[in-house]
Amino acid sequence: MREHVWALVHAERAALIRDLARLDGEQWRTPSLCAGWTVHDVAAHLVDSARTTRLGFLAGLVRARFDFDRQNTAGVERERGATPAETLRRLEQVADRTSAPPGALDSRLVEEVVHGEDIRRPLGLTRAYPEEAVVRALRLQARTPAAFGGARELLARVRLDATDTALSLGSGPSVAGPALSLLLAVSGRRAARSDLAGPGLDALP
Repeated sequence: MREHVWALVHAERAALIRDLARLDGEQWRTPSLCAGWTVHDVAAHLVDSARTTRLGFLAGLVRARFDFDRQNTAGVERERGATPAETLRRLEQVADRTSAPPGALDSRLVEEVVHGEDIRRPLGLTRAYPEEAVVRALRLQARTPAAFGGARELLARVRLDATDTALSLGSGPSVAGPALSLLLAVSGRRAARSDLAGPGLDALP
């Protein structure tokens, strides 16, 4: 199963590399859905994420005084090339890596799918993500505490109903829409709210 999940992760990295390779300089400077980060910054973050090992993650967290945002910012500064082409080469070099920080392996799917949309949506790009990749990422977010970027507490108050696959998570008033948009919404991306409907919508972040 680990090899299967890594194959999904590697496929997402390869797809994003293909999309990034077609961008011009202005597009690399476009603000992403990830607050405060450009497309270039998100790409650099994905390089840093792909390089991260369990030990390296813990050491970086200590250096950042246990501040996840500070740790992520340091990673972007470290891996952001002087030019988009340099950052893209770095992403290509790490695309097949199988290192990861502590935690569930499906977190790599959350990372690739959500950040993939952080880049694609502001640029008007689309991808038909494999259903399994999106569903596994959404299920993980549903059981991950908010303190670690998940939505476990939220799903004690609302129910997520995917309209494009047989998936329902949580309890309470329904929020319905495509699984990808549900994943983005519970990951704090308000841009996905327009794809969703239902009485639980106002409870989303």
